[in-house]
Amino acid sequence: MVWKSTRSFNWRNIRLFPSVQNVLEFAIELRRQYHSFKPSAIAVEYPNTLKDWILKGVERLPYISVVSYEELDGIEVFLLIEPSDAMIEAIRLAIADQIPIHFVDRDTDSYPYDYSILPDPYCISRIGYYEYCWLYLQLTRYMRSSQEDILKERHIAQQLQRLSKEYDKVLFVGGLYNFQGLLSELNQPQAPVIAKTKRSGVYIAELHPESFQEILTECPYLVKTYEMARETDDVEELDRAKIFQALLDESVSRYKESFKEEITSQEWDVFKRFLRNYSLVSGRFVPSLYQLVVAVRACVNEDLAYEVWQTGTTYPWHYEGSDLPVLRLEAEDLFLDLKKIRLKRRIQDRRRRIFPLRVRNKKEEMKWRREFVGNNICSYPPEDLVIEGYGKYLMKKAVEIKTLENQLIEPFVSSTKDGIDVRETIRNWLNGKIYVKEEGRLQGQVGSLVVIFDPDPPDAMGLEQFPWKMTWHGEHSQESDMAFYSTPAGLDMVGPGISRCVYGGFMMTYPPMRVMDIWQDPYFDGAKDKTERLLLAAIDYSMEKHIVYVAPKPPSQLCQKVAEVLGKSIIYLPLGAISKATLRKIRYFHVLDGYPVRRYAKDYIRRSNGRK
Repeated sequence: MVWKSTRSFNWRNIRLFPSVQNVLEFAIELRRQYHSFKPSAIAVEYPNTLKDWILKGVERLPYISVVSYEELDGIEVFLLIEPSDAMIEAIRLAIADQIPIHFVDRDTDSYPYDYSILPDPYCISRIGYYEYCWLYLQLTRYMRSSQEDILKERHIAQQLQRLSKEYDKVLFVGGLYNFQGLLSELNQPQAPVIAKTKRSGVYIAELHPESFQEILTECPYLVKTYEMARETDDVEELDRAKIFQALLDESVSRYKESFKEEITSQEWDVFKRFLRNYSLVSGRFVPSLYQLVVAVRACVNEDLAYEVWQTGTTYPWHYEGSDLPVLRLEAEDLFLDLKKIRLKRRIQDRRRRIFPLRVRNKKEEMKWRREFVGNNICSYPPEDLVIEGYGKYLMKKAVEIKTLENQLIEPFVSSTKDGIDVRETIRNWLNGKIYVKEEGRLQGQVGSLVVIFDPDPPDAMGLEQFPWKMTWHGEHSQESDMAFYSTPAGLDMVGPGISRCVYGGFMMTYPPMRVMDIWQDPYFDGAKDKTERLLLAAIDYSMEKHIVYVAPKPPSQLCQKVAEVLGKSIIYLPLGAISKATLRKIRYFHVLDGYPVRRYAKDYIRRSNGRK
């Protein structure tokens, strides 16, 4: 529920609207008051020397513009024209209704920057705009104004006193910081204050798209949502918390599509608690984009954190061939502090926005996709070592678990066998008995391994998420033969001739160079799905007694019967018993379009792993 206050700040026939620059809640409230007050003129806290340039920038919205000029001390000033600013919104409404617009601020050089900390603006949605501003005035009533602030307030007061005589109703939109002093000056007669009447060297430029992620005050997703709501006149229904929930939902949807993984309910519970506490300790009711990314990274994984960042920092409106100069700004240009996090994305400390060190070019990716032939594919050797090593680890772990299950514990009679079982002895201490254990050693070794991440049943249309089926032979005696199903090679490109794929499931068997193409072999046509086909192949090709099967569900009765007939045994490990973070490391792999690609693959795969 959004609280809509009916009270307002007024002086004579002027509606006073103090605001914080580029904050969504103030822009929303400004629209409500504009439509209810119906002013005959607008006054905004911008200097008249910049009027023509600012109006031009406002007319270009939703395309972001920058008005810039150089001060006497050589410092270049950048004024962003952002849709989510209350003063900009007032100008847009006035232009649409064709009512006069007056720029009433005093132009000066080296005006001090305001670093004061404000309560979370989301409070406006709960306690109301008037109450928020009134509480701020109470907190700052003893704050002293600088000489520049006093001159500024007197100049604005003198301009408003003049406008009150010229129009029936005037809506003034200014800064909350100077509102206390302005109220005092309005009740006193004011003479004109000395100020610049002309500013030279002013120009307007278009903000480069790569600067949106770092420079916009509100996160680009919020600005985009606000701009889209303006087109349907649904601005007053916007709620920051709901917008961030939509951002998260959209990011999760993209994550599932890209990585073929579900976020567990346990991960969501931890994420929600972490995010709530993180927001509260930083004095916020709704998290910032920075906090959202950090919480996702900490509680889920960096893959989803990247998707949240990418969704939250995408702004769709920018000209490809603008007639204006294009300005690329960084945080240092606006004196904004930065810090780093593990995502290898710079994060602003004060404004809390993030941007990537390198973003993969979509045009490049499409070009790589067209050039991917796939007639002579091969694997990426470092990933071969990882999956071979982890495969041996899973085999060893399965044997240990099976051995533990077969362990026999009994009271000591005449032999300690494989040693005293301390746990059972302590549990029965009052009985005065000592218990010994006999290891149920597993006869035989493990010859094959099957890991099923996703059974991938076809949907109603018969489509699969992991349709690509392949059989690979080991390149030397230390590598096993492998069969798998995954996402198709050539779709997700990370470099020229380098495609990133996701396993749905795979089978490994040793020694190498023995396995035929199991997907075409009619011997396994009795399998009802891909998982059963992999397990039947693992049983058939295993030269040892045992086959390790890691999957969400136990092996089918058909596979168990086949194993029994062939004198073999299936050791089942639930997929949930394996570390999810560890499984994620082996689930993603790269397919190279020919052996020459191996020479430079590491450069692109390293960057690809930075976003995983």
